[in-house]
Amino acid sequence: MSVSSFDVAIIGGGPGGYVAAIRAAQLGFKTCVIEREHLGGICLNWGCIPTKALLRSSELYHLMARAEEFGLSVQGGLSFDLQKIVERSRKVAKKLSQGIGFLMKKHKITVIEGHARLQAPGQIEVEGDREYRQITAPHIIIATGARARTLPGLEPDGKRIWTYKEALQPDIMPRSLIVIGSGAIGVDFASFFNTLGAETTVVELVERILPVEDEEISKLAHKAFQKQGMTLHTGTKVTSLTAHEAGVTAVLDKGGEQITVHAERAILAIGITGNVENLGLEELGVAVEKGHIVTDRWGAANIAGIYAIGDVAGAPWLAHKASHEGVVCVERIAGVSGVHPLNKANIPGCTYCWPQIASVGLTESAARAAGHDVRIGRFPYQANGKAIALGETEGLIKTVFDAKTGELLGAHMIGAEVTELVQGFALARTLETTEAELMQTIFPHPTLSEMMHESVLDAFDKVLHI
Repeated sequence: MSVSSFDVAIIGGGPGGYVAAIRAAQLGFKTCVIEREHLGGICLNWGCIPTKALLRSSELYHLMARAEEFGLSVQGGLSFDLQKIVERSRKVAKKLSQGIGFLMKKHKITVIEGHARLQAPGQIEVEGDREYRQITAPHIIIATGARARTLPGLEPDGKRIWTYKEALQPDIMPRSLIVIGSGAIGVDFASFFNTLGAETTVVELVERILPVEDEEISKLAHKAFQKQGMTLHTGTKVTSLTAHEAGVTAVLDKGGEQITVHAERAILAIGITGNVENLGLEELGVAVEKGHIVTDRWGAANIAGIYAIGDVAGAPWLAHKASHEGVVCVERIAGVSGVHPLNKANIPGCTYCWPQIASVGLTESAARAAGHDVRIGRFPYQANGKAIALGETEGLIKTVFDAKTGELLGAHMIGAEVTELVQGFALARTLETTEAELMQTIFPHPTLSEMMHESVLDAFDKVLHI
């Protein structure tokens, strides 16, 4: 068995792992990444990136269906080729995965293919296709990500009951679809298939869709999705899900009322659980709770020299959170001055459905529950010149402020391109900006970003255009 020594060894090459590796290499550490499948992880290969490629196709299809509204015409009628849509999505993922490989070479990071297992603090055994390798490193960062969660009676079969992986490369364009779960993953897929014509039913256990979002935004999304033809069952439990030759049948319990839904396919989007199995964690005594490794605010586990970042370290399960955690973790190991722990309250969240949804900070209800005296600002898309010119007048920008200090507590958005706009509010929170600085900032005209300014003005009774 060959033995290789490094300063930092990272298990997992996803957005947390490969970014941590790059930063470690920049800081002069001899670094390796151990990856059993594909560089870029689930996000790049089977998550964030390919789903956005699919959604781009459905977005264009939606716009082309409105061609006449813009003075245009589609010759020969509008249609799509599902296979080509999927092929483009896979090409995008492949290109970016190859780009990660280039970055590893550029920074002289050793990439080791195989399954890693901790043998002792500072010691890893890697099982490859043909051999075992021994890796030693005083600092081991676990970035193994997560996988789709299942529940008894709600198991995917890969044919008629899909996880995100099968939904990314569907064998057919289903005429009807059941999506179980209305978080970001479920809503993204519901939006994609519904836009392309699938009769889509979404089932959510809690009383509203997108339950982590501000309640007002959830209600607007509910209304928008219904308008698009989706059937939404909230406060509803799936009591059984059965696959058969004709498709799937779901039996639902909605407040005691039994509802039976038939469809050609179903997608399970009921959350994720960390990949903590077969890593040697239990043998070493690494603390794991509810499928995630327990860490301190710097990513350190309870065993010296072992760290965890990204999805395997717990919510929120977002690629940009994982990347930031990787940088913080490595800089802490290196003793970089001025490094700050991740503030989860400043992590923006995005859902790329139509209309898009984005948020950062506290919801209105959470702010009130925390004891804040709040001021709320709102500005509708239908009052914005750029939105009208784009033909995208459905949406709202909502801001939540502390009435006493002017602190921006949260921002919640639904509408065209809000996943791009939200970063302005994320930056404002990082800089601890108050309403005064935001109101004094000049926003360009005509832009969608003007609505951000107007929402702030509205919170303090200074709104100009409504």
